[in-house]
Amino acid sequence: MRTRRTHLLAVTGVALAALALTACGGGTGTRDEGAAKTSSTATTGGKGTAVPASGKSTGSGSTSGSPGSAKGSSTSSGSGSAGSSGSSSSGSSSSGSGGSSDPTDPKNRVLCNGSNTKVTAQPVSRPLNHMLITVKNTGSKYCDLTYFPVLRFDEMQWVPQADEQTHPQAVTTLAPGESGYAAVLLSAADGSGEGGMTGHKLTVGFQGKTPNSSGGASATPALPAKGVYYDSSLKVTYWQQNLDDIAGW
Repeated sequence: MRTRRTHLLAVTGVALAALALTACGGGTGTRDEGAAKTSSTATTGGKGTAVPASGKSTGSGSTSGSPGSAKGSSTSSGSGSAGSSGSSSSGSSSSGSGGSSDPTDPKNRVLCNGSNTKVTAQPVSRPLNHMLITVKNTGSKYCDLTYFPVLRFDEMQWVPQADEQTHPQAVTTLAPGESGYAAVLLSAADGSGEGGMTGHKLTVGFQGKTPNSSGGASATPALPAKGVYYDSSLKVTYWQQNLDDIAGW
């Protein structure tokens, strides 16, 4: 009986030990498998999530971003080059339009006066009692002869007026070396003039851009040694580009 109980106890002990070992091994196996599964899932899921996201992000950010940057850099550089080139071209064009020989450029236009011209005064035989004033541009720029010459013989206190019928259509402009003209009626041919006298010195004044304003230095052209006779009929023409325009005045 004791032997049988002992045998049963031994069998029971072995069975319990086996169960304990099975339970222990199953627990460990379950834990290991679960951990491995979890690790695998996490790794796979993480990798799956990370790879698509990272790959997509990398492909989009790195691949797309990098060419984008390069493209942007190239575009910016190209635009800068074009802008620089355009600006240079515009500058050259502008510079070319303001050529030094362009008479319409205000920088190349000055007023004619005694400092940039040579003035002569010469009595003529026809018409009678007339004198011709010639102004030659001796400067390097175009100059404008505005309105009419302001004449003064000796200490004369009055200013001869201009014949309005000789007013030109445009301002008389002289290129370097060119000449402009004005005619002077010294005295009435029929003797109707008053206060006749002989002048020995003539001063020719130049007007500015507005009537009666100064255009600069005056000129004192030489007169014949015997002088020039004039009276109250004294008057002048406007400055002319062509001598023929006042030849019969």
